[in-house]
Amino acid sequence: MRLPKGKVPPEILRNSIFRHLGAERGEVLLGPALGEDGSVVKIGDEILISAMDPITGSSERVGWLAVHINANDIAVFGVPPAFFTSCILLPEDSTDKMVYEISKQIDEAAKSLGIAVIGGHTEATPDLDRPIIVGCAMGFAKDGRYVTSGGSRPGDKLILTKGAGIEGTAILASEAYHIVKDEIADNILDSAMKFYDKISVVKDAILAFNTGGVTAMHDPTEGGVLGGIHEMADAANLGVKVFEDKIPIFEETWEICRFFNIDPLQLIGSGALLISADPGLADRILRNLRDEGVNAEIIGEFLDDPEQRILVKANGRVEKLIRPISDHLWIALEKCQSKD
Repeated sequence: MRLPKGKVPPEILRNSIFRHLGAERGEVLLGPALGEDGSVVKIGDEILISAMDPITGSSERVGWLAVHINANDIAVFGVPPAFFTSCILLPEDSTDKMVYEISKQIDEAAKSLGIAVIGGHTEATPDLDRPIIVGCAMGFAKDGRYVTSGGSRPGDKLILTKGAGIEGTAILASEAYHIVKDEIADNILDSAMKFYDKISVVKDAILAFNTGGVTAMHDPTEGGVLGGIHEMADAANLGVKVFEDKIPIFEETWEICRFFNIDPLQLIGSGALLISADPGLADRILRNLRDEGVNAEIIGEFLDDPEQRILVKANGRVEKLIRPISDHLWIALEKCQSKD
């Protein structure tokens, strides 16, 4: 089977990755699992959360993105990120200026979140055409309290913050500027390029968790909002009902997706946060988020039957909830290459 671009499909994770996990150790409270953003390890009296993600689809602000994307994966446990380390792989023709710029971006992003950079590795690597950064973030669970992506229960409300396709919008507005600049209004495109500033969900996640009633959280990265919803349902072995017209989508995202003829719900979505909430406390979570300037909407609920994953269209028609095969960012980037 030839792999699609982006994340490895769930069946390959089950059949290959999850069958080869090294030695069993009692300190591991949560290891690799479908839909989970990181791991949970008990070290003495402390609970350490760690997560790892690469930046592969962007060449703009890669250092800044690497910190925020990995910090998000810690925050969705309800835990503030504290440490960051990275492996920076550069094209062979890179200069010391590129090393400086990436390091500066990492520094600025880490300082904005109170994160210490504790190590890493940097090299010029053959056959690369753009920088790739593999980041790892860590944080300690205060008083041992945390949630996972798999904690949802039947009847829990599904909340989405901000909107769909945020990261993909920023990447395409920046990387494909020379292609879209004559087709999308200047004010829309300028705003879309600033969507990088929306990508952190640390504030959203910690605020929601501290409100109470959160049973699970997840940030929709590759595969977008639809992929993220499936991952939460996979982790909890549940079904889900989603109302399409409740999913917020920024005008900038609509315009970018219209130009490339891609689905905003399948576009890489860092910057949004999926929250599973106790039905009795979901409205309080919404109020607290909105009071802090974070838009949030209830977009669905979790169901008991894991086979029942449905999307209710605006006209009331019920469809099967699409599971993205590959993030639509890759479709758009391929179109960019064909136009160059």
